[in-house]
Amino acid sequence: MTRGRLWLQSLIASVAAAAVAAAGTEFTRLGPWYSGLTKPWFQPPDWLFGPAWTTIYICCVIAGVWAWRTSSSVRQRGVVVTLFALNAACNVLWSALFFFVQRPDWALWEVGFLWLSVLLLVLYTRSWARRSADLLLPYLAWVSFAAVLNFAVVRLNAPFVGR
Repeated sequence: MTRGRLWLQSLIASVAAAAVAAAGTEFTRLGPWYSGLTKPWFQPPDWLFGPAWTTIYICCVIAGVWAWRTSSSVRQRGVVVTLFALNAACNVLWSALFFFVQRPDWALWEVGFLWLSVLLLVLYTRSWARRSADLLLPYLAWVSFAAVLNFAVVRLNAPFVGR
């Protein structure tokens, strides 16, 4: 592949990641409701989430481009794009449920789908694009940690009905 194609693929993946980040940010409201939640002792400071997600999105862009470039067929590329799109939808939906709808209990159910969507990407790409799979492991770890945090917030603050 030429450098021009690599540049274009990287640009497309970066724009897609930025769109997912922007959508998630739009739903993330750190207002009085969130401030009023009791959080677990192991909750990282709020300032850490931005750099963590930025790092994860950069890894996702590189992983996606690498999986695309090393795929052996149009079908394989289609599956990669579909899995990343599914993951993006799960990612944004979690933010919407937790922060915008203010239902951490619903988000706790949805985080399982988010986690599975990352795992599917890792498992699907590992046979031919091991580098992509490895780049997605920090994302899988972060979502695992987020699920534990989400569970703790639900335990410390339930019920959420009528909020």
